[in-house]
Amino acid sequence: MLGWFRALLPKEERFFDLFAKHSQAVLKGAEALEEMMRGGEETPVYCQRVSQFENDADQVTREVLMAVRRTFITPFDRGDIKNLITAMDDAIDQMQQTAKAVILFEVRTFEPPMREIGTILVQCATLVGRCIPLMQSMGENVVTLTALTEEITRLEGRVDDLNDIGLRELFLKHRDGSAMDFVVGTEIYKHLEKVADRFDDVANEINSIVIEQV
Repeated sequence: MLGWFRALLPKEERFFDLFAKHSQAVLKGAEALEEMMRGGEETPVYCQRVSQFENDADQVTREVLMAVRRTFITPFDRGDIKNLITAMDDAIDQMQQTAKAVILFEVRTFEPPMREIGTILVQCATLVGRCIPLMQSMGENVVTLTALTEEITRLEGRVDDLNDIGLRELFLKHRDGSAMDFVVGTEIYKHLEKVADRFDDVANEINSIVIEQV
């Protein structure tokens, strides 16, 4: 009876399938965000796409959390599973917050550093997607995983630099002009920087899991 019951439960490999599915939603969200940063009349369309992919990611997160409760054997600690999927979900949640700010303030043009940050966020999402399948054999892939997470952290540092550069340029551009344009610009930068911070959190969670498992 117990064997039959366990056969109905999700297998541990299912977690990696769900992580991969979530990472794809995150990547698509980042790509939509990058397109949003190009500006123009299509901006609201890409804002909506970011929200759509955020909803897709939320659904996967719920599946993961349900699987944690139902599964006897998990690939690694249940708390680590929750922390990793939550960190991944926080990244796309923050993308949605960025899109909401763009809609709220009716922004249609974006500064060059903002556009560069958008490109970097796609790179971060791509790196996360590369990490997920490697975590199924962490012992064999520890060097690669470490290199990938270090690259995410490096990119997060680049976003910090671009944020500082962008804020300085905004100040110089608007100090004798529109204070509202400066405020809106700083709000967009704040949200973009938070997306990069959340990707760095994902990298840290992956590193923590690798250290525990290897």
